Amino acid sequence: MSGTSPARRTVLRAAALVPAAGLGLTACSSGDGGSRSAPTKPVDLGAADELPVGGSKLYTDDHVVVSRIADDEYKAFSSICTHAQCPIEKLQGSKLTCQCHGSQFDARNGKVLREPAVTPLEELPVKVAGGKIVAGPGA
Repeated sequence: MSGTSPARRTVLRAAALVPAAGLGLTACSSGDGGSRSAPTKPVDLGAADELPVGGSKLYTDDHVVVSRIADDEYKAFSSICTHAQCPIEKLQGSKLTCQCHGSQFDARNGKVLREPAVTPLEELPVKVAGGKIVAGPGA
């Protein structure tokens, strides 16, 4: 390329990088093709007595994690990672791990335990009604 003008070299380099950038974006997607958002209305998550005090449960279909803090106290958070909006599908104890880039969150308070995420999970309203956990806006 020694006989190629600087402007032409710049265009050729940029053209070579475009496919690689597209691959990077593909790698950041979850590949599930499904919804990537927290509930926009209340969702029934099932029997409240199935969640023991001190326990956490991940509801992957609804993108919600619920922790039972005390006998009558529950906390709910969106399980959409705040780093790249991947749905989180792994919960061990009270630690959520995003499979896309390894961010970790505490299911009891939504706080980031490990980067690359730096923003806590979105807290959702939660209540027990008729013996069932209901979470999401309007709950």
